[in-house]
Amino acid sequence: MPIKIQQGLPAREQLEEENIFVLDEDRALHQDIRPLSICILNLMPLKEDTELQLLRSLSNTPLQIDVTFMRVSTHKATNTSPKHLDYFYSTFEELKDNYYDGMIITGAPVEKMEFEEVDYWNELCEIFEWTKSHVTSTFHICWGAQAACYYHFGLEKVYLPQKLFGIYRHKVLNRKVPLIRGFDDYFYIPHSRWTAVPVQKIYDCKDLVVLAESYEAGVMLCMTKDGKQIFSFGHAEYDRMTLDQEYKRDINKGMSVPLPKNYYPDDDPTNQPKLTWRAHCNNLYSNWLNYYVYQNTPYMWGQMLDKEKLKNAQNMLTDKVE
Repeated sequence: MPIKIQQGLPAREQLEEENIFVLDEDRALHQDIRPLSICILNLMPLKEDTELQLLRSLSNTPLQIDVTFMRVSTHKATNTSPKHLDYFYSTFEELKDNYYDGMIITGAPVEKMEFEEVDYWNELCEIFEWTKSHVTSTFHICWGAQAACYYHFGLEKVYLPQKLFGIYRHKVLNRKVPLIRGFDDYFYIPHSRWTAVPVQKIYDCKDLVVLAESYEAGVMLCMTKDGKQIFSFGHAEYDRMTLDQEYKRDINKGMSVPLPKNYYPDDDPTNQPKLTWRAHCNNLYSNWLNYYVYQNTPYMWGQMLDKEKLKNAQNMLTDKVE
């Protein structure tokens, strides 16, 4: 089924070239269907690249998706044109009265700063709190996952000796949990970060269940037992060339960064990188949309779903976790 996007969004042309079915607003109005409403808080600097990556990741499902892009108002983006932001993005203040079936909060290039030093931290905390009552399930990515774990559970991040950079092998845990249904025993996902939430702190948090872990990269995926909060410390949504672009950008700046691990054939940056994570990325987002968004959300937000039905659905997911 299609992804409904705003008319004129640059990502549309690339999505159509990849045979991904996108639907503009005018055509969507003529379909008698209740699409899933997904809000994406895009904190990444290259917002158009992230838009394409996430829309592609959300496309592999029979559900119709209606996407809204959110931005913070307390930070001035310098890598995306103001015209693009004004036309395709809304601020939290403009959207806070809405209800969403699902939400994605991306990473951000502010890992080396303390959370409270980030200029939009107070606004982000307000958004974190708002998701508890206005979003069925929220999917946090990389720094967004670290920040959410700090806000919700007080889990501090630590600085790594060097950048965790490359494609890492992860082991599936708690296989009965629907979020990782269909995963192989081991799978690869990109990471690109200077910080981490210590593995033991995550295991010690009674509110969290670990679903996938890497010997080298630590916990990659965890969630609350009710599925309302999902935390992915990697970048499953990354394109084939994203790490390549990051690596060459940093090298050109004269920075000392490691070669991305398990990425270039023969560890030669002149070779085209291997794409080894797309299938599991698609599976992850499809499972999230199906089991934690579609299966749990009220038909019309703002109207209470039958309490017994909602309780039974949440109990079913919690039972599988425990």
